[in-house]
Amino acid sequence: MNTLDLIVFLVYMLGITLFGSSFYSKNKSSEAFTLGNNNLPAWVVGMSIFATFVSSISFIALPGNAFQSNWNAFVFSLSLPVASYMAVKFFVPLYRKINSPSAYTYLEYRFGPWARIYVSSCYLLTQIMRIGTILYLLALPVNLMFGWDITTVIIITGIAVMLYSLLGGIQGVIWTDAIQGIVLISGALFCLGYILFTIPGGPAQVFSIATQYNKFSLGSFSLSLSEPTFWVVLIYGIFINLQNYGIDQNYVQRYMASRTEQEAKRATFFGGMLYIPVSLLFFMIGTALFSYYTAMPEALPSTLQAADKSDQVFPYFIVNNLPPGFTGLLIAAIFAAGMSTISTGINSSATVVLIDYYQRFKKSKATDKQSLRVLYLTSLLVSILGIGIGIALIDVKSALDAWWKLASIFSGGMLGLFLLAAFVKQIHKLGAIAGVIAGILVILWLSLSPVLFADGPLQSLASPLHGYLTIVIGTIVIFLIGFLASVAAGKSQKKKVEV
Repeated sequence: MNTLDLIVFLVYMLGITLFGSSFYSKNKSSEAFTLGNNNLPAWVVGMSIFATFVSSISFIALPGNAFQSNWNAFVFSLSLPVASYMAVKFFVPLYRKINSPSAYTYLEYRFGPWARIYVSSCYLLTQIMRIGTILYLLALPVNLMFGWDITTVIIITGIAVMLYSLLGGIQGVIWTDAIQGIVLISGALFCLGYILFTIPGGPAQVFSIATQYNKFSLGSFSLSLSEPTFWVVLIYGIFINLQNYGIDQNYVQRYMASRTEQEAKRATFFGGMLYIPVSLLFFMIGTALFSYYTAMPEALPSTLQAADKSDQVFPYFIVNNLPPGFTGLLIAAIFAAGMSTISTGINSSATVVLIDYYQRFKKSKATDKQSLRVLYLTSLLVSILGIGIGIALIDVKSALDAWWKLASIFSGGMLGLFLLAAFVKQIHKLGAIAGVIAGILVILWLSLSPVLFADGPLQSLASPLHGYLTIVIGTIVIFLIGFLASVAAGKSQKKKVEV
């Protein structure tokens, strides 16, 4: 590892921490901390939405996916125009009208406190786990490059992000997100260009080999529901992105931080659409790496040629092939992707605790001083919990998969409940509860039955559907059962009144 790479990496880490923390003087109120006084430029908010979309997982996993298989997963990105349109047409105006920093105030307005507590608690749990996961994943390439202890890297990175998230508030988070988004794109563009023009035969060789191995395929167009076909991935992407734009605090808070509703719409559309070409860039990097190492197989160690090692190919290329200084830049880009997601999670979690718990259940009106104290303490606590989970994941890797299954189960009702609230005018509280219970039971079966009933006499009880369809089926069940139960409850009440 070159000294220049280390300098580039450390300068970036120090610079972004100091820049984000410099907004401390502007956080004189809880509104400034959570919404930036509704005075953030549209392009900055849009870049922040984009940076929130991209994590270090995407930076590593998308090239790895393209290296191993094809562009089937890119179909997920093609669903974004649908979700972006819905956000601009319905979600942004809805939340701007409600005028609350929390995405979950609306659910209480429609269904009562239980809905607000259920969804906000699911959100907090998943955000804390996500922060820990990304901290752990960020530490891996640094350990590979510098040989630094993984625990030490997790702690230092967590403290750095915590500092500017806690001191800078939403303004520090969004402005650093914008910078990190630019660093991320610049690093990826350079890397792709370097691969294209260092492979023997140049760019033409990349496309020739990739075409020969069908690497640009978007997947099967069959109507099978048990495989990740083009249609399955597209429908999955639509539902996941509707959940992101419709009920995720990270996004809703940015709708509210914009100066006007029109600027919020522009920022939302820009942030979503920008992800499409950037994700294409990541897939192209993975495909280019496949062509690169197919043309020069001796350049890739045999230990990385197994299918389950595909995620390590891009980091290996960064560390061993890029010129001095640029390796540090690419590692900084990976950190940019991860840090933007972590800082967003810290700030949004603090906002949820303040609005949905402290201010909601405090008997007297909270002062700005009290609210700021809650925001600071929550940011600190969430950061510490995230660091602790990141360290715990070092030796308990199986816990990661187990948690994401549980997270998908317990937060699976979020989108269905929101769609009921947003698009069904006459909805009964008991109908909504019945819908959520039915949806969670279906999600439990879809998620766990393939594992529980994989073999043996109960094998026929296992879900035949691909895992991507879990959120799709769960959301549809919640919406339909909630709607039908509400109609039934409404008729029952009408009969009682007539009697």
